[in-house]
Amino acid sequence: MSIYVGNLSYDVTEEDIREVFAEYGTVNNVTLPKDRETGRKRGFAFVEMGTDEEETAAIEALDGAEWMGRNLKVNKAKPREDNKPFGGGSRSNNFKSSRRY
Repeated sequence: MSIYVGNLSYDVTEEDIREVFAEYGTVNNVTLPKDRETGRKRGFAFVEMGTDEEETAAIEALDGAEWMGRNLKVNKAKPREDNKPFGGGSRSNNFKSSRRY
């Protein structure tokens, strides 16, 4: 499992994040996603720690904390969802749903 860290400054580095999270345990990995087109950081990161207990301690301590002028959003990362169109086919404006809303 990993931790989602949101509302990060665009100036933050992997080392900055490692340093903060190391206060709560072993940091195994830090991922700072970048925009594919611009190469600019996207303002969030994923952190993997040594144990569930370390992750929980970091989440409890850092969620809502102010860091680098921003209030962090820190929680357990949710599994990535595939962005596949309905039914595995291509999207179409002619798609008609039988569901009533």
